[in-house]
Amino acid sequence: MALEHALLVALSERPASGLELTRRFERSLGFFWHATHQQIYRVLARMEADGWVGVEVVEQEGRPDKRVHTPSTEGRRVLAEWLATPMPMETFRSELAVKLRGASYGDRAALASNLLAARADHATRLAHYEELEREQFPDPADLDGAGLDQWLVLRGGIRLERFWIDWITDYLHAHAKD
Repeated sequence: MALEHALLVALSERPASGLELTRRFERSLGFFWHATHQQIYRVLARMEADGWVGVEVVEQEGRPDKRVHTPSTEGRRVLAEWLATPMPMETFRSELAVKLRGASYGDRAALASNLLAARADHATRLAHYEELEREQFPDPADLDGAGLDQWLVLRGGIRLERFWIDWITDYLHAHAKD
């Protein structure tokens, strides 16, 4: 997947300026696909040059004009083609997994301290996801279309954070006697 595809999804949900996209990435898509604001602006410019997005210039009082991006017909075609392309099986690449496997060859107490901090970070993110779910999707049974897709991705994030918390907890408990 390229950042272009993530941006096309975000712009299909709601047209936006580069700044608005950056903020949305920080609050939602960025949990699953990281991009800096420089990357977003650079890719948006390339997408505009390639004809994947159209731009509407919106005048603002007391501030520079805002450039609102919307997927073009070509951009919607590219997105639909990408969505229909088979994807490879997700790979699991984890520094944590390698450190857990190699813990016997180093300072297990230092690793345990880092694991406690990592577990706390995952618990914080889990709480954030669960709060988003309560606020944005109070009645998931009534969802369909894009709203249902967004909720299901959020549910996947919740399950992923629970996985990390459970795995780290299992490891710490198994080595509590060390």
